[in-house]
Amino acid sequence: MEDALTTASITIRDRVRDDIVAGTLAFGSRLTLDLLARRYSVGHMPVREALRQLEGEGLVVLTPNRCARVRGVDVEFVRNIFDLRIAIEAMLARRAAERIENRHIDRLKSIQALYEARARKRDFESLLLLNREFHDVINDAANNPEAAKVLDGHWHVIAALWNLHGYGEKRVAGVVSDHRQMIEALSAHDAEVAACLAMAHAAKAKQALLARMLERPSTTAPQAAVRTS
Repeated sequence: MEDALTTASITIRDRVRDDIVAGTLAFGSRLTLDLLARRYSVGHMPVREALRQLEGEGLVVLTPNRCARVRGVDVEFVRNIFDLRIAIEAMLARRAAERIENRHIDRLKSIQALYEARARKRDFESLLLLNREFHDVINDAANNPEAAKVLDGHWHVIAALWNLHGYGEKRVAGVVSDHRQMIEALSAHDAEVAACLAMAHAAKAKQALLARMLERPSTTAPQAAVRTS
């Protein structure tokens, strides 16, 4: 019974996460057990456990009276997480350049080729996933799982924001150029250049996303809250 509950809660966690990232469950909206149970055709128990897991990922907030809500995101929050990401990504790129192997470079080139092919098709959803894969390879080469874990904790929120506000062709062109330069620096084991490129890459993402947020403030569609305990 416990294994079945665990499997069900993981499945519901993944589906709720996907709906948040896709914007189906809006930032700031309240989550009810009844609504989620009906939506995913399950009982309350796996929904409760899924919400607890998503709280650990930073996507859901459980308040002291045990109400659930999709995390509210504002400009200040985005500034803060990107300031952290800029510093960590620069450090990881520097460390990756010092120890990167040919298998990492080959993987980066493969992802980059696929990224550019999908970019030509304007497949923006795939681009977000490929961008994550690209940076995961760098983080793997850096071999600092503690730092990579911090970046992973922000990824779903950032992906949801890009989906909400739009990724856009201009941003894609910048990513293509940045990634090509990063591959060159990493291949040359040039730690300082790799760090500078990673810092600028993250800073440009911050600037682009904040500009889009300020142009089109997000809207939420709150639901009536219910206790989750």
